[in-house]
Amino acid sequence: MTAMVFGLFLCAALVPLAKFHTAAAQDASEAPVEETVANLAAGRVVIAVVKGAILVCTVENPIEVETRPPIPVPLAGGRFGIVLGAVDWSSPSTHQQLARLDQELPHLRGRLVADNPHLQSAQGGTEASDIEAIGQGVLERLDQVAQNLHGEVDLPDDQPLVQVILAGYLPSYGPEVWLLSYAMKQQEEQNEFWTTRVLRPSYIQDYPPEKKQPRNLVELQYPPNNGPTLLDLLHQNDPRVSAIASSDPAMAAVASKFLSGETDKVSVADATQFLRAAMNAISPPNARQVMASLTEDAGLRWILSPPPEPTHPGQQKQRPAGAPSLLQQPQ
Repeated sequence: MTAMVFGLFLCAALVPLAKFHTAAAQDASEAPVEETVANLAAGRVVIAVVKGAILVCTVENPIEVETRPPIPVPLAGGRFGIVLGAVDWSSPSTHQQLARLDQELPHLRGRLVADNPHLQSAQGGTEASDIEAIGQGVLERLDQVAQNLHGEVDLPDDQPLVQVILAGYLPSYGPEVWLLSYAMKQQEEQNEFWTTRVLRPSYIQDYPPEKKQPRNLVELQYPPNNGPTLLDLLHQNDPRVSAIASSDPAMAAVASKFLSGETDKVSVADATQFLRAAMNAISPPNARQVMASLTEDAGLRWILSPPPEPTHPGQQKQRPAGAPSLLQQPQ
C-alpha cells in the first residue's frame, strides 16, 4: 500500500493509536488501517519590511477544495508566524482532528537542544535561542503526529513536509525574518510497514541581509518552485505589475524601491496600496488573500482579515467520489 501526494492532499496509512502496539506485531497486510488526511496550507507569502512596519501578504494556491490559505498567527515577543505545508491533520473516518499546527503555534515551545552553530541572530544568541525553542516545539508536535504514518509517503525531494516563517522585531535592534523547514524520513520495517520521523529543522535567516546587501522583499511559495516571485515579475516587466507601477508616481516610486532593494525606505501606506494591487493582479481566480501589518507598538493588525474557519471535521461534507485516497489508487 503506497501513500501518494495529490495536489494539496497528503494521504497516508495510519494504524489507529488504540491498536498500535497490537498491529505493529502483526504482518502489515493484517493490520487495521484507516486514512489520515493532512490538508495543506499552500500558496504565496510576501513580506515587505518597510518604514515603521512589517507588511505580510498571503495568497492561497487553491489546487484542492480543502486547501488552507497561509495565515499569519500573532506570537509573543512582538512577532508572527506562518505555517505552510501539512498544517491540518485529521482522520475522515473517525472525524477526529489530530493537529492544527497554525492554531497551536503560539503554544508550541520545546526544550532547547544543543546549540545550533547555524542559528545566530543578527543581535546575538538570545533571540536565536527563542527561535530555536519555537522550532523545537513545532518539531515535537509534528513528530508526534507523523509517528502514526505507517504507509510510504511520496514527497518530492525539494518539498518539506512543513515550513514555518517567523517574523518580528528584536528589542532595540529591528526586524528579522526566519524560515524553518522540516523534512521527513521513513524506513520500511516489514511488508510495506513504515516508521516515520520528522528531522530537526533547518534555520535560514531571510532578513536582515548581510551588510551592504539589498533589502529585498522576502517571498516564499509552497509547494516550492511554483512560478516567479513578485520581484521576478517586476524585473521582467510583467504587464500585470508594470501597469500598477505606471498608474501614478507614488506607485512607480514603490516599484523602483522594490527593484533596487530599498524596501525599508517605502512608506506603509504606499507599500500597502502597491502590494494589495499586485496580489490581486497575480493571484489565481477566487484565491483567498490575507494581509496584515506588524509594528513594534501595535502588534499585528489585519488589513485583509483571514477567511472563516472551515467546519469541524465531523461536520464536513462527504468526500466526493474519486478523491485522493490510499484505499483506492487514482486511475
